[in-house]
Amino acid sequence: MPNKRSGGGLSPTQQAAKFLGVSVLAGAVLAGIALPAVGALGLAAKGSVESFDELPANMKTPPLSQRTTILDADGGQIATVYSRDRTVVPLKDVSPYMQKAIVAIEDSRFYQHGAVDLKGVLRALNKNAQTGGVSEGASTLTQQYVKNVFVEEAGDDPTKVAQATQQTIGRKIRELKYAIQVEEELGKKKILENYLNITFFGQQAYGVEAAAQRYFSKSAKDLNVQEAALLAGIVQSPSRYDPVNDEAEATKRRNTVLRRMAAVGDISRAQAADAMKAPLGLKVSKPKNGCITAVKGAGFFCDYVREVFLTDPVFGKTKEKRAKIWNQGGLTIRTTMDPQSQNAAQRSIKDHVYKSDEVATAASIVQPGTGKILAMGQSRPYGFKKNETQINLSVDQSMGGGMGYQPGSTFKPIVAAAALEDGMPANKVYSSPYRMAYPSPVSACDDKRWVNDPNNPAKLQNENSSEVGPYDMREATAKSVNTYYVQMISDIGICPVTTMAKKMGVVRADGDKMPQVPSIALGTQEMSPLTMANAYATFASRGMHCTPIAIESVNRRVGDKTTSLEVPKSTCSRAMSENTADTINTLLKGVVEDGTGTKAGLGSRPSAGKTGTTDERYAAWFVGYTPNMAGAVWVGDPAHKRKMSGITIGGRSYGKVFGGEVPGPIWRDMMSGALEGKPVENFNTVHIPDSKPRDRGDGDGDGGRDDGGNGDNGGDGRDDGFIGGLVGGNNGGGGDEPTPSFSIPEGFIRGQSNGGGNGNGGRFG
Repeated sequence: MPNKRSGGGLSPTQQAAKFLGVSVLAGAVLAGIALPAVGALGLAAKGSVESFDELPANMKTPPLSQRTTILDADGGQIATVYSRDRTVVPLKDVSPYMQKAIVAIEDSRFYQHGAVDLKGVLRALNKNAQTGGVSEGASTLTQQYVKNVFVEEAGDDPTKVAQATQQTIGRKIRELKYAIQVEEELGKKKILENYLNITFFGQQAYGVEAAAQRYFSKSAKDLNVQEAALLAGIVQSPSRYDPVNDEAEATKRRNTVLRRMAAVGDISRAQAADAMKAPLGLKVSKPKNGCITAVKGAGFFCDYVREVFLTDPVFGKTKEKRAKIWNQGGLTIRTTMDPQSQNAAQRSIKDHVYKSDEVATAASIVQPGTGKILAMGQSRPYGFKKNETQINLSVDQSMGGGMGYQPGSTFKPIVAAAALEDGMPANKVYSSPYRMAYPSPVSACDDKRWVNDPNNPAKLQNENSSEVGPYDMREATAKSVNTYYVQMISDIGICPVTTMAKKMGVVRADGDKMPQVPSIALGTQEMSPLTMANAYATFASRGMHCTPIAIESVNRRVGDKTTSLEVPKSTCSRAMSENTADTINTLLKGVVEDGTGTKAGLGSRPSAGKTGTTDERYAAWFVGYTPNMAGAVWVGDPAHKRKMSGITIGGRSYGKVFGGEVPGPIWRDMMSGALEGKPVENFNTVHIPDSKPRDRGDGDGDGGRDDGGNGDNGGDGRDDGFIGGLVGGNNGGGGDEPTPSFSIPEGFIRGQSNGGGNGNGGRFG
């Protein structure tokens, strides 16, 4: 809305005068505005309407745009968002002083005249003729209200706003006709209420309630006489009479209003004199609009809620309809965000990763069995300054996130679930050599096969040269043995794995299709933390996958009515049998208890999870869960440029970063805080028969496992290197780091799923 009456051509007063003069000559009776005669004038001037009678009978009155309030699951405010900061209030909640002040200064005969004030027009004509300019206006409050409706309907479209405020006879006549309609249908008090709620008071405040809060940090019903006079004075020119930027001019204008109130008998002259001596008494509250103002570090969760509203068809069939509802506001959105979980996530993130670090972290928590997103946070705050970002590192690209990050070995449990569903026993043993070429051929979907290139075969290896099988599923999972899982996917085929991933809601962050290549077993496809947290929630809920949701309820206020809107519901479906999920839970408990994830353990509270470290240590993960919460933590460079070797994170130096070393402790502290006071629940576990593999020294020296990157404690669990160990990581017990003896063929990571195309260093046949 413009700050003052603007536009080209004649002023409103001059237009009114011109209209009045022509109307009088035509015999129009302005007191009752018997304007059929106006039609006889033709009004063929540019910008006019063809006929008064041809105007639509009813004025289109759009709902007033208001602020939207976003709440957490407990009803606490997260943020307010709006296109126009407005809170609609009934007239009974507006100070009587405010009601009298606006009438006194804008239309003192408001209660005596009809839609048009003939005396006011004549007075303005006389005054302006004496001054030789335009010193007094003639529009009634009703006419001003109608013009504001036109502007409100125009929204934020500058072209439509210009059309709504253009100084033409056509617009003036339209305004007059609708003013007559409004007077007949609404009555004076309702017109005054609507006017006070729609008009612009400067400083981004629309309506008297927002204005009272902005300038005095109080409700409109509590305004005293001098405060009411100040606000009433602003309306004529919000920029000129802005008390924040020009106190002297605003004071003069306030006192003018006070004198006018005394002149019309609203207050005594003594009251006016006392009020004019009072200081302005401003107590300005800054505009707080948008997710950047969110509390508890929930700016990105707030932004995710907005994205859900704008993209989910439940809120409107088209993008335009959803955007219109969002921009009109007046919504109260209660979300799934648990304040305890959110606080715990942000506190842990702040303790472990600084916003100025070369790398960042992002974390999400999901409730198993419901899909409710309980927390979402990251180390780089929501904003536009240095070390801030507007990209939500926790979610997919379509929801305001980035391209995602390779999850590394955190994808392996999905492969194991597919194998178990396919009938593989939990004590299945594979030879699991230290280094091997990808087995070939491997079956894929649609009766295709992936075939390794015989001339340049794709190879892989484990993290340490000591990792030589045979291994069973329990030990291979605890140690995150790459060759075991590649042999597994080669055995069952690629299609069962991608099918299982789809059932668990696991998709690429960029929306691309998952390629049919065996390297997916090592977590080569970029995904978001929310996706991985929600996937592991499927294990926690014994095989039931529930789509993630962020909104519990939405109430919409339009005028005096409040209605409830339908909201997206989580869709739950069985992704795997209970026995399969229980088996995975048993395997992943072992990872935390005696594997690569020991530093993520929750003490006496049962937990399960998996570590992951990716290609050249660009990212590290820990994804884990208890029966009642699942969480994912990613650490890395969003730009995929800084490798996490020889790096300082959170004030601590690391030679090499592993999933169990940095993400693991973040997850532990986050989940400990989120679960504090919550019931301790146990997993349903299964007995996995011992496969009795041959003995291997894995406690010390070269046979050890590195725990978190320093290679000093051989038997204390180690983590994964490049995509789960494709390129050697750090040996335990001071052993030599293996040097890869293979090359990565072009197209190895992403691959292609079309027949005959290359993928994973191979081809389909």
